[in-house]
Amino acid sequence: MTQHLAAPAAPATGTTGPHPGWWRDAVIYQVYPRSFADSNGDGMGDLEGVRTRLPYLKDLGVDAVWLSPFYASPQADAGYDVADYRAIDPMFGTLHDADAVIREAHALGLRIIVDLVPNHCSDQHEWFKQALREGPGTPLRERFHFRPGQGDLGELPPNDWESIFGGPAWTRTENPDGTPGEWYLHLFAPEQPDFNWEHPAVQDEFRSILRFWLDMGTDGFRIDVAHGLVKAPGLPDLGRDEQLKLLGNQVLPFFDQDGVHEIYRSWRKVLDEYAGDRIGVAEAWTPSADRTALYLRHDELHQAFNFHYLTTGWDAAALRTAIDDSLDAMRPVGAPTTWVLSNHDVVRHVTRYGGGDQGQARARAAALLMLALPGSAYVYQGEELGLPEVLDLPDAVRQDPSFFKENGQDGLRDGCRVPLPWSGTEAPYGFGPETGGPSWLPQPDSWAALSVEAQTGDPASMLELYRGALTVRRTHPALGAGDAVEWLPAPEGVLAFRRTGTDGSALVCTVNTTGTPVAVPAPGRVLLASATPETTGADTALPADSTVWWAV
Repeated sequence: MTQHLAAPAAPATGTTGPHPGWWRDAVIYQVYPRSFADSNGDGMGDLEGVRTRLPYLKDLGVDAVWLSPFYASPQADAGYDVADYRAIDPMFGTLHDADAVIREAHALGLRIIVDLVPNHCSDQHEWFKQALREGPGTPLRERFHFRPGQGDLGELPPNDWESIFGGPAWTRTENPDGTPGEWYLHLFAPEQPDFNWEHPAVQDEFRSILRFWLDMGTDGFRIDVAHGLVKAPGLPDLGRDEQLKLLGNQVLPFFDQDGVHEIYRSWRKVLDEYAGDRIGVAEAWTPSADRTALYLRHDELHQAFNFHYLTTGWDAAALRTAIDDSLDAMRPVGAPTTWVLSNHDVVRHVTRYGGGDQGQARARAAALLMLALPGSAYVYQGEELGLPEVLDLPDAVRQDPSFFKENGQDGLRDGCRVPLPWSGTEAPYGFGPETGGPSWLPQPDSWAALSVEAQTGDPASMLELYRGALTVRRTHPALGAGDAVEWLPAPEGVLAFRRTGTDGSALVCTVNTTGTPVAVPAPGRVLLASATPETTGADTALPADSTVWWAV
C-alpha cells in the first residue's frame, strides 16, 4: 500500500496570530462506524459504508471526519478493546477499505482522524496472551500492571481501585500450572488490560503505531482516555468507595497524572515529522479547564474535548461561565477551544434538553450557539438529524459492557449508538442495502420522519439548519477561529455576544434559554435563526429556547 500525505490546509478563515492551522476552526464529524452505514447487508456498519456516504458529509459542510475504532478486536467494548492496532476488524472491512476511505475523503477535501486507544488493549492482544502463558516474573508481564494479591493467600486485589464499568479494577489470573496467580489492572472491562506506560517497549510500540497510520495518510488521532496512561507510583489506595463519582472532580492516582505530558511531547515530535498539519486530540476528563489546557501546550497536543461545556445545562448563566472558563484556559497555551454537545458515550442532547418538542427546540438553539463560538466544533453523527436517545432498547440487544456490571457507568450508552436513518419509511431506513437484514440495534418507528431523505429540502428541518449554519460559518469572516467573544448586555436568561472579523464585519449571536419569548433590541439583520423571531418596531421577540445570528 503506497504512502500518501494529506495536502497542507490553507489558513482558516478568521485565523489570527502566529499559529494558523486547519484544526483551529474545523468542524469535525464523529462517525461511529458500526452505526453509520452498512454496505453489505449484515446489519453492521462498515468502512465501505463510510466511504459511500462521504459525499453527504462534504455536502453537510464539515471539515474532517473522526472515525471511532475499526481495529481488529473481540468487540468486548465496541472496538475499544484492540487486539491488533495495524489490522482492521473483518466486520468493518480490510486495510484496503481503510485506505479507500482516506483517499476518497482527501479527494473531497475532508480530513480523516482515527481513534487511538493507548491506555489499554484487548486481552486477546498477542503481548497479553503471551504474558499469561509465560507466568509471573517474565518480561512481557512488565508491559502491563501485574501484581500479587493481598491477603494470606493473595486472594484480595492489590489495591482498592474500581473499574469505570463497575466492580474491582483487578482480575486474578491462573498460573500455567493451574494455581491461582497474580492480578492484572483494567480500569475498564476485564477484557481490557491496562498498559504499563513506564515500560520503553510500550512507548516504542505506540510511536510505531502512530507512524503506521500517518503513513496511511490519516490527518490525526483522537486519543482515547488520554488522561489515563500514567498511574501514580506504587498504585496507592484511593481510600473510598463509589470512585466513579470522583471522575472529573479531582486528580486521581490513575487519571490525569502529570507523567502523561512527557508521552504527548514525544508524540508531538512524531506528528511534526509529517507534512499536512497532522494533529492529536485528547479525550481528557480533568477536574478543570485549566488542567485540560496542560495537554495543549505548544509541544504537546493540538485539541482536547471540552467536557466541561458538554456537561453544562441549558442555562444562560451556566453556559456563559463555561464559555468564559474554556476560552480563558486555552488562551495562555495558544490552543483553540473546542465545543461539543454529544458523542458516543453520553445521552444525546435532544433528550438531555428535555426531549420532545422542547428538546428539539433547545437542540436547534444549542447548535447555533456552538457553531458561533470561536474555535473548533464537533458534531456527533445523527445530531444534525435531531435524533433523540433511544431509551427503550430491549435488554437482550444491549452490548454496552457496563450494562452488565454494578456500580459502574449507567450502562445505557447503546441508546446513542442506534444506526442512522438514511431513507425510506421502514427500518432499517436505508442503513443497509434493501436485500440486507435488520440493523445491529433496532431503530424506532418514529425515525422515518428524521431520515436524511425526509429532512432534505425541508427548510424547517434540523438537517437544513445545520447545512445552513455550516455554510455561513465557513464563509462569514467573523466566525471560526478566535479566542474571545464580546459579551453584550442582555436580559436574564439570554446570552448575547458579538464576534468581529479581520475585515471589520461583525455577527451578533443571541440565545434565549428561557421557556418564554424575550424582547430585545434588534442588533441587525437576521442571518439565521433556530426559530423565527418576531420584530415590532425596534424590538424583536426572541422565541423561547432559540438562537438568532444577526448580521451587523
